[in-house]
Amino acid sequence: MLLAILTDLHANREAVEACIAHAKQQKASQYAFLGDLIGYGADPEWVMSTVMTYVQRGAYALMGNHDIAILQDDRQGMNPVARQVVEWTRSQLSDAQIAFIRNLPYRIDLQDLLLVHANAWAPDEWEYVDGVMEAMRSMHATKAQVTFCGHVHMPTLYHMTMTGKTGEFLPTPEHSIPLSKQRRWLVIPGSVGQPRDGNPAACYATFDTNTQELTYFRVPYDNETAAKKIIAAGLPVSLAQRLMTGD
Repeated sequence: MLLAILTDLHANREAVEACIAHAKQQKASQYAFLGDLIGYGADPEWVMSTVMTYVQRGAYALMGNHDIAILQDDRQGMNPVARQVVEWTRSQLSDAQIAFIRNLPYRIDLQDLLLVHANAWAPDEWEYVDGVMEAMRSMHATKAQVTFCGHVHMPTLYHMTMTGKTGEFLPTPEHSIPLSKQRRWLVIPGSVGQPRDGNPAACYATFDTNTQELTYFRVPYDNETAAKKIIAAGLPVSLAQRLMTGD
């Protein structure tokens, strides 16, 4: 099975369309959406509709912190920009879409694979895996050989030896990486809808469950149109600028 892993879609229709089209070209046979389907972008209804359709066909989808914020009345923990977008986003979604979000899981276990949005030790508390220590903590919290994790918008790969030594690797797009069964792995594909590593191209990854090969991809998309939609919706201009620069 070739699994396409897409996370942090952030209501960016143009980026999601480009990544799904690219994954189809790679012959992806299954899809996993690791949360933060909405927030920041101007097309929450379309992105939710698309993810729901894929889930109906057997795809996996997780709860993210921006998703659960739609269900909450108290959003004081969010920064003002994110809070403004969440309030606007809620007004764009149907009752069926909100009900779909309410039923999203925080984690999905697939034999030797674990899917989470934030981390494996407390997937509903939204702490980041943004360094080797956090990656080690996450891998120690699960028996899965490979954990796929979102929340962090920069593509990264962590690995842990049988003795617990943990290292960090910055992947090169389109280069297949064999994930040895002699190690544990934590895969952060990067964000589809809002990259933050200085490269505005959308991020996603594929994993071949037969060969244990992982491949990261960067997919250029019409970020100018996505940015213009954010401005037209009356959302913060900074979010549009971020799509153009990838910062």
